Amino acid sequence: MTNGTALIAEDEPLLASSLRADLARLWPQLQVVATVGDGAQAVEQALRLRPDICFLDIRMPALSGLQTAQALAEDWPADYPFPLLVFVTAYDQYAVQAFEAQAVDYLVKPVQSARLDASLQRLRERLAARRAGAAPAETLDATWAQLRALLASAEPAARAPRLEVIQAQQGAVVHLVPVDEVIYFEAADKLVRVVTATRELLVRMSLRDLAAQLDPQRFWQVHRGTLVQARFIATARREDSGKVRLSLRGRPETLVASRLYAHLFRGM
Repeated sequence: MTNGTALIAEDEPLLASSLRADLARLWPQLQVVATVGDGAQAVEQALRLRPDICFLDIRMPALSGLQTAQALAEDWPADYPFPLLVFVTAYDQYAVQAFEAQAVDYLVKPVQSARLDASLQRLRERLAARRAGAAPAETLDATWAQLRALLASAEPAARAPRLEVIQAQQGAVVHLVPVDEVIYFEAADKLVRVVTATRELLVRMSLRDLAAQLDPQRFWQVHRGTLVQARFIATARREDSGKVRLSLRGRPETLVASRLYAHLFRGM
């Protein structure tokens, strides 16, 4: 039987322990190399241990399961196979259908033994095919496409009214920055850097909330922590790692578009 390694990310200790016990019973050759309780630890340990499979709870502290998968997709070594992903969810049937349509596996809480066994059989087959070099459909591009679709499905159905001006406070002064002047936004802890050609300011909001108020045709997400206004991108140079380095009009620094968003930069 195929062996392999796995990481479990689950913030409920009893559920994590139960899943680990079921895995030991149904797939004894699978070695669970880490069990963590939040998404940040999952990213750290997965990048360090490089497991074959990651079981990711959708709702976790720090990062959700989808955000964890996004972080792994952006930081995973280009020369190492990306892990097979299994999302563990308590979502209703409508949300489950979104996962089912994306050809990634999912388990619904409470995890049923028969459902887990079927999932493990598919994972064994995919892992064996990958190791035999007989899985051309499991390219990184296909994985990125699946993750992009899942991330899009998790976005709010209705966007907030479009922002025209950003209000950034510095001490007693509030700076009003027209959105049209912003070259890029960058997440900075619990703040967002607002970068124009002549200044940098901070606003106290999440990048996700800000993105919901911007026109996605104008502001492109190129990394989980970066939104850039497309008209300020001068050139895009693809690197050997699959990432894309962007030079900007009006700024000396460059930005990096992760492999997850490299599809935005293809010649016409």
